[in-house]
Amino acid sequence: MPIVVNLDVMMAKRKMSLNELSEKVDLTLSNLSILKTGKAKAIRFSTLEAICKALNCQPADILEYVEETNERE
Repeated sequence: MPIVVNLDVMMAKRKMSLNELSEKVDLTLSNLSILKTGKAKAIRFSTLEAICKALNCQPADILEYVEETNERE
């Protein structure tokens, strides 16, 4: 998937646990874990805003576009 979620990196930089972030953004641990592991198919802007506010960061600090390489070439 060309969108990489760097939530774990930002959490480590801010020394924040999954439990702490979960409480701050009012999101279940399972949903936050799905996002953190990159298995989420979508994210609401309100959720992204809450995460950015809690981690004091920008959306680009969490989401990154990485071009897929074509394996057939």
